[in-house]
Amino acid sequence: MSSLLSAARRSRLSRPSWLSSPKVFRTEVLAGLVVALALIPEAISFSILAGVDPRVGLFASFTMAVTIAICGGRPAMISAATGAIALVVAPLAKEHGLDHLIAAVVLGGLFQIVLAALGVARLMRFIPRSVMVGFVNALAILIFAAQIPHLLGVPWLVYPLVAVALAIMVGLPRLTRAVPAPLVAIVLLTVATVAAGLTVPTVGDEGALPDSLPTLGLPQIPWTLDTLALIAPYALGIALVGLLESLMTAKLVDDITGTPSDKTRESWGQGVANVVTGFFGGMGGCAMIGQTMINVKASGARTRLSTFLAGVFLLVLVVALGDVVALIPMAALVAVMVVVAVSTFDWHSVAPATLRRMPYGETTVMVATVVTTLVTHNLAIGVLVGVLTAMVVFARRVAHLVQVTSVLDPEGRTRIYSVHGELFFASSNDLVHQFDYTGDPEHVVVDMTHAHVWDASSVAALDAVTTRYAARGKTVEIIGLNPSSARIHDALAGQLGVGH
Repeated sequence: MSSLLSAARRSRLSRPSWLSSPKVFRTEVLAGLVVALALIPEAISFSILAGVDPRVGLFASFTMAVTIAICGGRPAMISAATGAIALVVAPLAKEHGLDHLIAAVVLGGLFQIVLAALGVARLMRFIPRSVMVGFVNALAILIFAAQIPHLLGVPWLVYPLVAVALAIMVGLPRLTRAVPAPLVAIVLLTVATVAAGLTVPTVGDEGALPDSLPTLGLPQIPWTLDTLALIAPYALGIALVGLLESLMTAKLVDDITGTPSDKTRESWGQGVANVVTGFFGGMGGCAMIGQTMINVKASGARTRLSTFLAGVFLLVLVVALGDVVALIPMAALVAVMVVVAVSTFDWHSVAPATLRRMPYGETTVMVATVVTTLVTHNLAIGVLVGVLTAMVVFARRVAHLVQVTSVLDPEGRTRIYSVHGELFFASSNDLVHQFDYTGDPEHVVVDMTHAHVWDASSVAALDAVTTRYAARGKTVEIIGLNPSSARIHDALAGQLGVGH
């Protein structure tokens, strides 16, 4: 009997919480519906940002959400078509068409799976905060800049419509957050323009909306090495930007909920989701910070059910109400994206008070990330340059932290040098110049108790010190090496061909 009770308890523990609690189930269902409603305008906006039909972004949001709900490592996190991925694929879609974009999405998903197997999630800790801030700021600037073409050469009515939509999205959250402000703005502007018969650009002018379920298929491209060489850089951009934004979002949700998540599973889950999305004709995507906050913080969702239902509800809404969605004025979507850009930008990072307190190197890294991203329109390249800049700044800073002090023993026969700091390729270059080779007595002791040897450059520097003293008939004794430093020193000392 006791074994049956234990089995029943284990079964209850293994069941999803929404199956055992009606309250949790209701919370997850409502959260999924709210997220789906909020996803519609953003999915359409990101499609237009990428230069493809709205159905491409909507299908991507459906397949990403449903697949990541099953494969992902972070429960309740929302993945869909995003502005970051749209910016990466926009040049490819513009120059070579939708089929090449879809092929790049599939390849990008495969890259993510490979990167997950290589443990890329563990490398996230090496991305400095200043690079992340630069990444977010550059993303916000690019999203804002992408709206400018929709405000040029348009009827004058577009401008007051944009202003009204902005006012709604700024003012409504101060009164209530029960309904997403972007959705309210879009509904009101659509009703107003249709009722008044206003002639302004609409979503229907940008391309046809889906009237059926997405279908499985292969991209119609030449399967050649030339095609691979063309799409590979974009696919790598999709993989890196998608993983970066997804893992950043997962960490944020971990902090909010106080629960850990499997970042490696999240990495390959994003890859699987992008592969599935590509084969169903979607534009690819990754985790969405804004929609995830709606799901987790505003709606209180904590399980995969909300993520799954967000995708299902989205598809039902757009397929059943496609004709209505086509009437949405572009002015409303432009306003939505402007608000997304403004809220995404880290204004605190550029405040004069922050810049005065921030170390010069940190600001340099952030600016390098932003400028590179804006010049290349590639978020992955921007992050890479930011990380490299941070490495250079760090190396220059640490290079000056090595100190060498010395004392002469009471009998005047031994000079004892004490080395303090981390010895590596940048900091060890000046080590050889910190000794008095001519004036020191015949016996010299180099005490490494307060130092650490990291690489061959440091061993070579110590060899150079020993060689210079030996050339003057003096002996050097190196003491105090910790076990790790001793291993690398014993393995390489005298083997590096130092001839000073």
